Amino acid sequence: MIDWARVGELRAEIGDEGFAEVVELFLDEVEDVVARLRAVPDPATYEQDLHFLKGSAWNLGFSAFGALCQDGERRAAGGQAGGIDIPVILESYERSKDVFIDGLGELAAGRQPSAA
Repeated sequence: MIDWARVGELRAEIGDEGFAEVVELFLDEVEDVVARLRAVPDPATYEQDLHFLKGSAWNLGFSAFGALCQDGERRAAGGQAGGIDIPVILESYERSKDVFIDGLGELAAGRQPSAA
């Protein structure tokens, strides 16, 4: 669900302070799009929204969520936006976010997060 190797690479590249800022920015920006998709899903914006979410997800190691966004983006680009299961994608985000936040706590305690 979370690519902890990617998380470690990003953290090493930008340092702890920069990493904390990236996480905060990621959560703010992704939450805005997720809230919009939850409140007023618009198939006309799925391709753009899922492209944004995919890139954000993969940059921060949310591999399962990113893969679902990529699949949805491809479907939307192929004219199949109506067949995209937005609730499944949003649930994946919520689960990924929970695992990620728990994993950050593990890292802060000096332990390796689970591979979930």
